[in-house]
Amino acid sequence: MSLWVDVAEVAAVLNVALLVGLVGVWGRSYRQLRSKHALGLLVFGGLLLAENLLWVYAYSFNSTFHAWLYDGTSFTQQAMMGLCVLESVGLLFLAWVTWD
Repeated sequence: MSLWVDVAEVAAVLNVALLVGLVGVWGRSYRQLRSKHALGLLVFGGLLLAENLLWVYAYSFNSTFHAWLYDGTSFTQQAMMGLCVLESVGLLFLAWVTWD
């Protein structure tokens, strides 16, 4: 196992957990307020959650993706990890702002 891929997988799982919480908060806000802003956040969160669930599936269960990723260059692995970690940082900030 590559450390880069392991970090990316952990980041994707963290993103799913954060997005489940955020979508829950934004869903309640939309039900109460019926505002376009809350609806936009809800749709954005739902789509991002779907993307991250796909990443978790690809990292954990898809053998074709595993073969491609593990046979790939170190740069490919580092790039995938970098994107997942950057997304985690952004979601952590968004969660902090939302729950503050």
